[in-house]
Amino acid sequence: MTDARFTKDHEYVRVSEGVGVVGISDFAQSQLGDIVYVELPAVGAKINKGEQLATVESVKSANEVYAPVSGEVVEVNSDLENAPASVNEDPLGKGWFVKLRLTDESELASLMDASAYEGFIKTL
Repeated sequence: MTDARFTKDHEYVRVSEGVGVVGISDFAQSQLGDIVYVELPAVGAKINKGEQLATVESVKSANEVYAPVSGEVVEVNSDLENAPASVNEDPLGKGWFVKLRLTDESELASLMDASAYEGFIKTL
């Protein structure tokens, strides 16, 4: 499926050279329905694992997105401002939220790989 690591809250992070691309899983976007707005943090924001990272509004509800790992926001997906539906269309691709420079890569060990995550969502 992917080299991403997942949380039980359906966020993912895909890390390369100390920078993690963060977003929500395909399961999460399917549960939310049509996404109409995404509020992202400012570049430079320092976020700790488990803290609110973003807000996603869909036709059904507004939901918080939590950081799967700690880090500093080095880039936000500004395309989501005009095309929030990208999260529905390609959540692990063009629908990413932020890029974080990780402050503690050991936090990745507590996250599920794709296979474990698939097993987890089958229990829901």
